[in-house]
Amino acid sequence: MRTWFQRLTDVSSLARTEQMLKEALAELVQDLGFDCYAYLNVQPVRVFAVSNYHPEWQGRYLTQNFASIDPVVSMAKEQMKAFTWAAGAPRSLSKPLRRFYSEAGDFGIRSGISIPIRTAFGHMSMLTLASHKPSLCLETDIDQIAAVTAVAQLHAKMEQHDAEPTASVEIDLKAKQALCLKWSAEGKTMKDIASIEGMSFATVNFHLNNARKALDAGSLAQATALATKLKLI
Repeated sequence: MRTWFQRLTDVSSLARTEQMLKEALAELVQDLGFDCYAYLNVQPVRVFAVSNYHPEWQGRYLTQNFASIDPVVSMAKEQMKAFTWAAGAPRSLSKPLRRFYSEAGDFGIRSGISIPIRTAFGHMSMLTLASHKPSLCLETDIDQIAAVTAVAQLHAKMEQHDAEPTASVEIDLKAKQALCLKWSAEGKTMKDIASIEGMSFATVNFHLNNARKALDAGSLAQATALATKLKLI
């Protein structure tokens, strides 16, 4: 696999367009004997994927928040190193996990390799190569340095191209929440916003608090920054 990771590094470096990168990645995955790939970017308020998994599975995975129960994602966060995985024995699993593995299996996702990396500001990205086979056996151990280097290069290229997700979870703000956050981004205080919009101070506070919760932000400043970054305001 060391050679394969070097090829991934080379391809990521040479890809001049987002489409070139996606096509080359799909070919590399097939060359290694896997069926499909998923690049997953996990952030506090935004999870998105660039993948050639079946579109229906991608949509289901994100809209049903499977990332919160997916053992592969949990293991990636805990270990932060490349590892192999396979679906667990049904009897030892909780009902939500049995359902998750069953649905994944319906789309031919039963085993694979995942390589997580730490990205800026405490976030995580990971590349998964998936197979329809019930188990996976590698001839040699995964070269951790080669794996992380290759996925870091891939992540940088995805960022550079601002790659269009094939699936993502969108955060929705109510109109009043977005309005109050926009004024906050313009430097207005809650008292200012109340005066400008003809609301009471308590109403402005209510909308801003709910916006902060929707964005899972610890402060109004963070909520404003996140909303701006996600182009919600």
